[in-house]
Amino acid sequence: MRSEQKVGDLNKIDIIIGNLLNKIVRLFEMNLTLQDRRLLTALKQDGRASITRLAQTLGQSRATVQARLDRLTQSGVIQRFTIEVDAAAAADADMIRAVMMIELEGVMTRSVTRFLKQMPAIVSLHSTNGTWDLVAQIETVNLPEFDRVLREIREIKGVLNSETSLLLNAV
Repeated sequence: MRSEQKVGDLNKIDIIIGNLLNKIVRLFEMNLTLQDRRLLTALKQDGRASITRLAQTLGQSRATVQARLDRLTQSGVIQRFTIEVDAAAAADADMIRAVMMIELEGVMTRSVTRFLKQMPAIVSLHSTNGTWDLVAQIETVNLPEFDRVLREIREIKGVLNSETSLLLNAV
C-alpha cells in the first residue's frame, strides 16, 4: 500500500512539473512583452476588470489593451475566463469532485481531447507524461450525475483505460 501511495505521489509531481514546463515553453514561444505580463497579472488579480480599467492600470489606450487581450486569447496564452469559488462560502461543499487519469489510443488523442473539453463537468484538462495521457478534474452536483459523466468518458472512442479518485477534503 505504501509503494502505491508513493507511485501516486510521484505521478502527481510529474503532472505538476509537466504543466509548469508546458507553461514555460508557451511563454518562450509567445515572446511575451513586459506589457503582456503586466496585463496577465492585472487579469489574475481581477478577471472582471473592464478594458477601460485595465488600460488605466497599464497606462495604455483601450485599443492597445484590447488588441493585446485578443492576441493573448487567440494564441492560447489565455485559455478561458472563469471564476474561483470558495466552496464553503458558495454552498458548494456538497459538490462531487474527482480527478480522473485517462489513457488514450494515440491516434485518437485530438478527437478525445476536443470531446472532453466540451463536457461541462470537466473543469480542467491536462496532458501528462507517464502511464496516463490526460488528467481531468471533474465536478458534478450529485453521485448519479458523477456516475453518468464517468460512463460517458469511458465510452468515448479512443479512451483505453481510466482511474478516478474522489477528492474528499482540502488539507
